[in-house]
Amino acid sequence: MATLQTQNILILAPKIAPKQNGGRYKASLQNPVNYLQTRGGLSLPKLQNMINMEELRMRKTSSSSSTITNKPPQTMPATAIDDKGADLLVVKLHMIAEVAADRAEMHAIIGEQRNNWNSLLLNSINSITLTASIMAGLSTISIGGDQGSPHFLAFKLSSAVLYTAVTGMMFLVNKIQPSQLAEEQRNATRLFKQLERSIRTTLELYSTPTEMDVEEAIEKVLALDKAYPLPLLPGMLEKFPKKLEPTVWWPKLQLPKRRVVPHNMTNSIGNNEKSIRWNEEVEEGMRGLLKVLKEKDEDQYVWFGNLFVKINKCLAISGPSLAGLAAVGAGLIGTPALGQWPVLLAVMGGVLATAINTLEHGFQIGMLLEMFRNCAGFYKKLGEEIELNLDESTEVEKRENVELFEMQMALQLGRRVSELKDFAPYASPSVKGEEFQGFAGKLF
Repeated sequence: MATLQTQNILILAPKIAPKQNGGRYKASLQNPVNYLQTRGGLSLPKLQNMINMEELRMRKTSSSSSTITNKPPQTMPATAIDDKGADLLVVKLHMIAEVAADRAEMHAIIGEQRNNWNSLLLNSINSITLTASIMAGLSTISIGGDQGSPHFLAFKLSSAVLYTAVTGMMFLVNKIQPSQLAEEQRNATRLFKQLERSIRTTLELYSTPTEMDVEEAIEKVLALDKAYPLPLLPGMLEKFPKKLEPTVWWPKLQLPKRRVVPHNMTNSIGNNEKSIRWNEEVEEGMRGLLKVLKEKDEDQYVWFGNLFVKINKCLAISGPSLAGLAAVGAGLIGTPALGQWPVLLAVMGGVLATAINTLEHGFQIGMLLEMFRNCAGFYKKLGEEIELNLDESTEVEKRENVELFEMQMALQLGRRVSELKDFAPYASPSVKGEEFQGFAGKLF
């Protein structure tokens, strides 16, 4: 039971008395009055029942559970989720761009290293071969009619050892083709930088990238890694293929994954877009361009590439073979039954091996071969892009913006947009692309 008594409660109350004259009131402050002393005190009724603490806890638990049950679940707003997903896609694209930039730097460093290999190995092999030829020639002079002279044996053995060493070096260099490797790395550096720039452009032009953009960027990185591998052995590309094929450094082109100009951007251009669409005239011009690209440009570089494969293979076999014959001739110098033929074979074999090695690696036949293969791949890629947009199963709305597509094709071929109409007469199946004067591309 609890009894609450409060004493000495002072009430400060103004005393208001009506004024006798005029019926107005007048207020005056007087000394406080002890109300409890005059009234005898204030008492509260006794609390008959004490509140059970266990019951209070149970009530509190039940009330909180009912509140939680009836409360609707809190969910993150859809806009917040979308913003978070878009930010994640942007981060992924930035990461892929950084990977592409790193790949470009790696290929640039390795390309410079392999270019140095070509120069150093070319000079070293030529120096060793010429030194062995001189020693083989001096061995006959040093004998002085006496084949037991120590000078004769020293020159003879030195020439044979040098020829044997240079034969192995030439075989190894012809197998890996350093000039061709350097050209591969140069192309890979350029394409990885191009990929990085395209990703940056996507991030600048489109504030909300999609999952398709991320997947397409990853596929492009992996396709470049496959087309231009970094490992030397194993994993190196075939240097002497039976039939040269254009280099393919891009994944399979699919129009839904390609960037199409949004409708809001095309509407902002104005009525000019309405007059430039995929019509019959544009399609005929693109079909004629596709025919010329396949039958002239791409076929020309494939033909030159196959020719240089045969030339490079003949040189790669002839150089080590002549060096090996020179080593045999140097070892047989001084044989009475053979006379001067071993010396002639040693000296002439070394000179011819030096000339062939200089022709093969000094003129960088492997680099020319790789250049032809990449040029053929360049025109092959343009042809696939045209085929993709001319596919009858593809809706016109899903094709690329025709104005941008024509400009892109014209600039990549080194032409004006108006010149693309010149290929329209060759769209007929009865007309061959070889009849076109010149080639579609003017860059290469």
